[in-house]
Amino acid sequence: MTDAEVVSTLERVRVLPVMSVPDAAGAEAACRALLAGGISCVEITFRTDAAADAIGRVSGIEGMLVGAGTVLSAGQAEAAAAAGARFAVAPGTSEPVVEACRALGLPFFPGIATPSEIERARALGCHTLKVFPAGTVGGVAFLRAVSAPYRDVRFVPTGGIDASNLAAYLGVPSVLACGGSWLCDQALIRDGRFDEIERLAREAVEIAA
Repeated sequence: MTDAEVVSTLERVRVLPVMSVPDAAGAEAACRALLAGGISCVEITFRTDAAADAIGRVSGIEGMLVGAGTVLSAGQAEAAAAAGARFAVAPGTSEPVVEACRALGLPFFPGIATPSEIERARALGCHTLKVFPAGTVGGVAFLRAVSAPYRDVRFVPTGGIDASNLAAYLGVPSVLACGGSWLCDQALIRDGRFDEIERLAREAVEIAA
């Protein structure tokens, strides 16, 4: 997929579940629950050893757009692309990762937390940026403030977002979508509470509508 195609999908869905998975089977079951609840995209982070296997398994689910999260090295970018990820996300901006993703043709959304970091990402040709940790760096107020000078940037805030403040974040025009782990918490996956993941997905879709 191209950057524009991934952005278009995120713009339509508006909610990007962030998942750190204990195993590939749990990731698949959780993603099927998300899809049943109306959310057709997911970010599977490289925070566990199961990440690449999970991306590979979930990429086989029809209608689910799978991205790799916490991509901190060129090697992880390569592993994500090989596993079937259609885009990659990181908490910060690493020039080697930007270059690796560009060479792979893998849309990449680096992370920022300050105006200087936004400018560095823009200089590298990145205009869809993760804001992390969004709640800690100023939340909605921060996003509104940086949106004014950087009108060519779309943001995907992540960190401290849940059903209670999702609408406020999505109310910022420059916000493309909101990332959040509350939709598929590790405990829910571990305990097999996929009905609850589906319920949370339906709730998020209603809020985002």
